[in-house]
Amino acid sequence: MRYRLGILTALRALYAHKVRTGLTLLGIVIGTSAVVAMVAIGQGTRAEVLRKVESLGTNLLLVNAGQVKLYAGRPRQSGAVVITLTNKDAEAIADDSTSVMAVAPAQSRKMQVKYGESTTTTSIVGTTPQYQDVRNFRPAQGEFFEDDQARSSARVAVLGRTVVQNLFGGNDPVGETIRINRVPFEVIGVMEPKGLDISGQDQDDQIFIPLRTALRRVFNLTYVSTIYVSVRDNREMYSASLEIRDLLRERHRLKPNVPDDFTIQSQTAILDAQEAVSGTFTLLLSSIGGISLIVGGIGILAIMLIAVRERTREIGIRRALGARRKDILLQFLIETMVLTVLGAISGVVVGLVGAKITSLATGWPMLIPWVVAGATVVFSVLLGLAFGVYPASKAASLDPVVALRAE
Repeated sequence: MRYRLGILTALRALYAHKVRTGLTLLGIVIGTSAVVAMVAIGQGTRAEVLRKVESLGTNLLLVNAGQVKLYAGRPRQSGAVVITLTNKDAEAIADDSTSVMAVAPAQSRKMQVKYGESTTTTSIVGTTPQYQDVRNFRPAQGEFFEDDQARSSARVAVLGRTVVQNLFGGNDPVGETIRINRVPFEVIGVMEPKGLDISGQDQDDQIFIPLRTALRRVFNLTYVSTIYVSVRDNREMYSASLEIRDLLRERHRLKPNVPDDFTIQSQTAILDAQEAVSGTFTLLLSSIGGISLIVGGIGILAIMLIAVRERTREIGIRRALGARRKDILLQFLIETMVLTVLGAISGVVVGLVGAKITSLATGWPMLIPWVVAGATVVFSVLLGLAFGVYPASKAASLDPVVALRAE
C-alpha cells in the first residue's frame, strides 16, 4: 500500500510540473533510444554481412593474382594488372591439394552486350562448370554449361536476373542469341537471384560463359584474376591455405626471399574485417548514446535538487504529521525511479521506431536487440537511482522545524 501510494504521489508531483518533467525525460529518452537504435542497426548489418559472406560459397578460399589487401572488409588489388595466375594453376590446385573439394578459376571484364535493339553493359565472367558448386550459385531456369561445352570453347551463356531484365524486359531468354563483343552466344540458362555481394556489387548483373571461350574469343587473354577454392572441411581452411601457397610458390618458381605474387583470402578474414568496421561504428555511436544517458542522469540530479528546494515546506509538514526520514527518502527515490523507468521505456520505443524508419529509408538491415533493450532499461534505472540518492537523502535529512519556516 505504501509503495502504491508513493508511486501515485510521484506521478502527481511529476504531472504538476509537466514542462520540467518532459525536459528531464527527454535526456533519458535520447540516450536510451540512441543506444537501442544503433545496436539494432549494428546487429542487422552484422547479420547481413554474415549472410553475404556465406553466399560466397561453402568453406571458400579466394586466390587472387598479385597482392590484395582488405579495406573496410573489401578486397582491393594494388598496382597494375597482374598476370601471375593461369588456368593451369587452378588445375594443379585441384589435382595436388588433398584438402580441396572443388576449384573454379575466373576472369571477368565489363563489356557491352546486345540483343536485338537492346544494349547493356555488364560483367562477363569466364569460368568453369565447377563455379556453381564452389560459389553456391546455381541456375533457376535452363542449365549451366557443362564440361564438354567448356572444353570445346562453346559459345553459350548463362545470364543473371538483372541482365535478363535489362535486355529482355523480364521475358524468357533461354534459346535466344546475344552478342558479346560482336561474338554470338546462345543463352542456355538464367541464374537464381543473388543480390549484392559484400563489396556492394550486383551479383545478378553478370553473364557467365566458359573460361576458354572467354579467354580466346572475348578477352584475348591467357591468365585469370581469381581462383575460387572450396575446401572439404572448415577445420582444414588454414592447412589448405598453406598447401595452396606452397604449391603456387613452387609453380611460380619464387625464391624464399621473394614475396608471393598472389594473395589467399578466406571467408573468415573477410568477415572479421567487415565485423571490425561495423563493430567499431556501432560502438562509437552507442558510446555517444551512453554519454547522453549520463547527461540525462545529471539532469535528473539537478531537477530533483530543485524539487527538494521547492518542496521544503511540504517536507516539513509531512515530518510534523509523523512521516519518518525513510518515508521521505523513499518518496523521492520513487519519484526518481518513476522518471527513469518512463524515460527508459519511451526511449526503447523511440529507438526501435527510429531504427525501423532508418532501415526503410536507407535499406540497412535491422534486428531488434531485446537483450540490449532490456539491459539499457536496467542501466537507465540504476543510473537514475544513483543520481537520485543524493537529492533523496538531502530531503530526508531536513530538520522539520527549519523546513516549516521555509517560504
